[in-house]
Amino acid sequence: MKLHESTQMEFKDIETGKLPDSIPKTLVAFLNTEGGDLMIGMDDKGNASGLEDPDDVSKRLSSIISNLILPDAAVFIHQKTVQINQKNVIKVTVETGTERPYYLARTGLKPGGVFIRQGSTCLPVSEASIRTMIMDTAGKSFEEARSWNQELSFKTLEKEMGELSSANMKNLRIIGEDGLFSNLGLLLSDQCPFSIKTALFQGCDGSIFRDRCEFSGSVLKQLEQAYSYLCGTNRTAARFTGLRRSDTQDYPDQAIREALLNCIVHRDYMFSGSTIINIYQDRIEFITLGGLVSGISMEAIKSGISQSRNPNLCSAFYRMKLVESYGTGIRKIFDLYKGTPAQPQFKAVQGAFVCTIFNRNEALAGKVQESTPEYSYKGDELDRIMNLAAVKGSVTRREIEEAIGLKTTKAFRLVKMLCASGRLVQKQEGRFTRYFPAL
Repeated sequence: MKLHESTQMEFKDIETGKLPDSIPKTLVAFLNTEGGDLMIGMDDKGNASGLEDPDDVSKRLSSIISNLILPDAAVFIHQKTVQINQKNVIKVTVETGTERPYYLARTGLKPGGVFIRQGSTCLPVSEASIRTMIMDTAGKSFEEARSWNQELSFKTLEKEMGELSSANMKNLRIIGEDGLFSNLGLLLSDQCPFSIKTALFQGCDGSIFRDRCEFSGSVLKQLEQAYSYLCGTNRTAARFTGLRRSDTQDYPDQAIREALLNCIVHRDYMFSGSTIINIYQDRIEFITLGGLVSGISMEAIKSGISQSRNPNLCSAFYRMKLVESYGTGIRKIFDLYKGTPAQPQFKAVQGAFVCTIFNRNEALAGKVQESTPEYSYKGDELDRIMNLAAVKGSVTRREIEEAIGLKTTKAFRLVKMLCASGRLVQKQEGRFTRYFPAL
């Protein structure tokens, strides 16, 4: 019976004695799909052309299997010389691998390096398919599975923890048991593909948009920059009782911090979208992808029960003293709002978790306050600062105060917010700090 190419059968002819460059791709595709047989020494029509020196071809094939395919797949690939029409042909039998996805070592674990078999064709797969293959094969949580990107750097993490050795990375579980970077490593790396997006609105309904910013890179960098940005929008109101003055921030800094940490530590990174933070005059909404972990109710969460979706990320943050202990974040936010009219709200819907903290000064007033020089920003003040910096080339905080008529504290907060969003760049010139428009 004549053989034909199919999902589990491929022929490779050798005319010049050199093995075809497509052989590694074919082996990877078989490993990632249903296995198959690669017949070396047969033409596309299934005719045996034969091999002059099958032992030499076998040795070179073993070198390809050892050096050009990752992870190690030698145990799943078997070869033997067979006779077809009295000609020597090497039959390479490939089993489905248990550590999929397999990929070309020179390309890496990314599209263009990972292939599957479809009919008689080897097809490259997408990033989403690679992630799904990793999860289906590993049977692990997202953070434990192998990262599809193995070209990672950790400059941000090393600023926090110092130089990282291979042993440190294994202890942190940045490197998995297979010696490759895990998805936890991907999250902490400078190449982290996930982001946080913020939107700043005037008023309470989102109809007037004032500013937006996206924070990317390592989740540590996102945490720092997003927190700085949110603190830049966190205003302070002054109230007087007789001769005594009391200052109250719109939002407790610690509440912002805990809500932001919750977004990063507990989100479901199987979703590719961004974490969303909407800033209104009367509230901030933190929208995290993933919803509640299966089996945990909202009542359990509020009582302090914690079942982390990303326990290794929690552990890394704990080692860096970014979190104190598990399950205290939401309770801490409630404690910070004790005695205020508007209590924090937490809502779980399918695929998302929403944390809303309210502006304490708006709630104490009982209504949305009109803008006053002591309290809030006019809608165009950020743009006026940017226009001033563009015209002058650079500005100091004092120049901003004088040109726009702002008080020192307010000017500082606005400039800090513009720097955090990347619109202004801070530089020290002698005794003065100047702010330049970002290029």
